[in-house]
Formats: sequence, C-alpha cells, structure tokens
Amino acid sequence: MSLSFSYRHLYYFWVVGKEGGISRAAARLDMAVQTVSTQVRELERSLGYELLKPAGRGLVLTEAGVAAMQQAEQIFSLGEHLPAFVRDAVSAPSMRLAVGVSNGLPKLVVRSLMQPVMDEPHLRLLCREGEISELLADLALHRLDLVLTDRAAPPNANVKVYSHSLGASALAWYGSPKLAAAARRGFPQSLAKVPVILPTPRVAVRALLDQWFEKQGVRPRIVGEFDDSALLKTFGASGMGVFPAVEMVHEELETRYGVKPIGPCQGVKEQFFAIGTERKVHHPLVQRILEERMALTCPLPTGAPHIQRPPRHKS
Repeated sequence: MSLSFSYRHLYYFWVVGKEGGISRAAARLDMAVQTVSTQVRELERSLGYELLKPAGRGLVLTEAGVAAMQQAEQIFSLGEHLPAFVRDAVSAPSMRLAVGVSNGLPKLVVRSLMQPVMDEPHLRLLCREGEISELLADLALHRLDLVLTDRAAPPNANVKVYSHSLGASALAWYGSPKLAAAARRGFPQSLAKVPVILPTPRVAVRALLDQWFEKQGVRPRIVGEFDDSALLKTFGASGMGVFPAVEMVHEELETRYGVKPIGPCQGVKEQFFAIGTERKVHHPLVQRILEERMALTCPLPTGAPHIQRPPRHKS
C-alpha cells in the first residue's frame, strides 16, 4: 500500500466532494473550515495536482479532482462495509456467495443455474438484480463474487473480467390458454394477429427475435416490452399477449404461470454466462457452478415435451 499521501487527508477531500463544499464538509466533520481546507491542500501537495478550483462563490473539482474523487468513492465505500464483513466473518459458519443477476435473465433459469450450490448446508446467498454495467462495477469492487447474465462481458480496459459460458436454451412461444389456442392456428403467421409481448432491445435475445420475425415474414402486433423477464411472464400469463420463453423451464412455466405452449422459435437460443474477475476461479461455490454447468447445452428437463411446430394453415 502506498504511503505517499495521507488517507485521512483523502477522507476529508472525499467528504468535501460528497457535501459539495468545504463549509458543509466542516459541519459534517464537526471541524473548523480552516482545518478542513488545510487538510485538502496537504493532499494536493502530496499528489502534486490541484483538486479544487474556485467557481463563482464556491469550489468545483478539477480534472485531477474528479479522478481522485472516483478513487476515493471506491475506497471509502468499501470501508463503510468493513464492519459488516468482519461481523459476518466471526458469526456462525457460512459459505457466502454474492451473485449479481442481470435484469433480462429469466429468473427460473437463474434458479436452475444455481442448483449445483443450493444444497450447500452453510450457504448464505446474496442476490442482487440490476443493469449489467452496475453489476460489473460491483464485481470489480468485490461486492459480488459472480454475475449471471445473458451476454458475455463487454470489453473494458479499466475492469478485467472473464466470461464463462454456461450453455444455452432454445426459445418457444407461450400464452394464456385462450391466446395460445388462437395463436396455434396458422402459427407463426398468427403472431401478426394476436397480441405479442417481448423483451426490450436492452435484452440480448431481442435482436435474435427481431431477426426471427423478419425471416418468418411476420410483423408482430407488439403490445408490451419488458426489461424484467418475470414481469414479462406475469403479464403474459394474465392474457396481455403471447411471449417467448426458454424451453428449459417448460414445466415451471406451465405449473407456475398456467400458460400453454404455442410453437418453437426455430433457431433462436438464449445464451447464459457467468462473469468473474479471475480466469482461474478460486471461490469454491463459483467453482462448483462452473464445473457442473460449463458447456451446458440446456436440454429440456426430463419428462418435459419438446414443443412441436403446429401445421401451417393455408390462408
């Protein structure tokens, strides 16, 4: 660890940045304004750059100040979690696993991907759902051990992460019993007549679905788009529209949501990835997930019928 500057001085600067000014920072720290100002100047001298500059009646961050603030934010944000980490370490024995789940990843699939560790007797599982960019930032700060998503990690020179394929599953179309019956007649051209709900373009599989529609020569009657896969299924089950879902959770879809299969989304597969910060994984539970799911082709569960394409009806 570098001792070329004082972390106490950095902390005072961080509070100034958070509070938006030296006076408010001094009030929060219960210190004199002059004392806080002196500490910040000491930090500037040790770093060799001006971090704050006058702007009107106040101060703003310089370019160097913005960079310093970003690093300080990470340092002290981690420090705020230190008491909880220490407390957890000396509490009852547990195997902690913090997993980030991207919004578009089907929640029923997440449960399947996590199955290899669910029988761990001392498992303490923390799941956080969010945008992939937010999750990767938390992964880089070691707030997460693993991120499950529907796409490989984008290239980022500032964050070194590794994507591990967990396989894929074919997609099929589902709907409430009434809509499914209507959609089977003349499928897939029927999708131009019945209401359709889809994942938003921010979900990786949406581009493949759009290509599938184009290939089929179908212009779908889209009535809704959802980032969250669970919301999409909930609205689909209520009768809002037919929707695509991965075949690997066929049984759960019928049992939990009461929907019926319509037909296959031929040639479209949803990919699953685990993203970590190490090429060689050391966390024992992450290792277990990767070892059992690596190169997974995601076949349908035993007993789940493959979805057949209904015969085409001549118009």
